[in-house]
Amino acid sequence: MKHRSEPDDTASEGLSVGDPDLGKSRLLWRQCDTCVFAPGNKMHLAPGRLRDLVAEARARESFIVCHSTLPHYRHPDAQPAICRGFADRYRTQALQLIERLFGFIEVDPPQADPQPATPDAAAPSR
Repeated sequence: MKHRSEPDDTASEGLSVGDPDLGKSRLLWRQCDTCVFAPGNKMHLAPGRLRDLVAEARARESFIVCHSTLPHYRHPDAQPAICRGFADRYRTQALQLIERLFGFIEVDPPQADPQPATPDAAAPSR
């Protein structure tokens, strides 16, 4: 099976999950539709890739930024947010500090592109 190309480990460096107006960090209120922690490998990660991502984030006492909130993914206007799947499973130092000192602002995951209700709705008007 062909695996989706995966960003470099540094892909999320320089991205901020912080909301400058509220002084809190963005955390998805639920897992996104293609969460890497959901059953079924919806992102088609190579074997062991998720384990490596988790090990790296835990070694840094950090977190994983949700892939669907990365600017180069499907939703360029989305603001980076902490992956709910990771936050629900791991309590790293960064997550504990954010929670105790600043708090989280829970945000909606980016939504999939709306699908037309009927095939006729997708047809161009003439």
